[in-house]
Amino acid sequence: MSDHIVKTYDEELDRISNSIVQLGGFIEDQLARAIHSLVHRDSDLADSVVDDDKKADELEEDINNQVIRILALRQPMAVDLRLITAALKISSDLERIGDHAANVAKRAHALNQFEPVKPISAVSRMAQIVQKMIKDVLDAFLERDSERAMEVWRRDEEVDEMYNSLLRELVTYMMEDPRNISPCTNLLFVAKNIERVGDHATNMAETINFLVHGTNITENRPKGETDAIKLQNIPPKNN
Repeated sequence: MSDHIVKTYDEELDRISNSIVQLGGFIEDQLARAIHSLVHRDSDLADSVVDDDKKADELEEDINNQVIRILALRQPMAVDLRLITAALKISSDLERIGDHAANVAKRAHALNQFEPVKPISAVSRMAQIVQKMIKDVLDAFLERDSERAMEVWRRDEEVDEMYNSLLRELVTYMMEDPRNISPCTNLLFVAKNIERVGDHATNMAETINFLVHGTNITENRPKGETDAIKLQNIPPKNN
């Protein structure tokens, strides 16, 4: 970003970027704690993640207020305007990731009422990939690195494939033993929330590409097979 004649304008733009990084770090921690509460069956930690969701909302609201102030007072143009619109989009995606983390924590709390089920390890592996996507996309924003953002964008297909594979596994577990229905249903919701986190990371990658280049990505977003295709191939239950 080039310096402006009014020094306070540069400071305001820097503050927006720093606020995005602050919100991103908070959301990274929130998601990590949600996954930890799931894997280690820690209900107290899960409750704390849910409680912290209000803090994410407050951080997003602060960014929105900063953006409104700059739009009203500075009438930004070109790359400055792209930064401000990117801040709105990215903060919204981050806040939604916080919502998904809270949802995971709520399901983790519910899952503690049942015996552990095997597919939870697959959920943990998918979560690790998504957590890395968030870290990389936030680094890409901080460094204005569109290539790194595009690497995150391409990784969404892997998350979709893992989600669909997990969906097949969970449905099979439920068909084999009705006692698995409740815990596996909760895990389905956990997996879907994690898959949606990957989608929001991909959204942020697209926003960063626009921030850097001023153009939208023309390629179709890479996606894995649909859930319906996977479900059609589930073998029938043996009688």
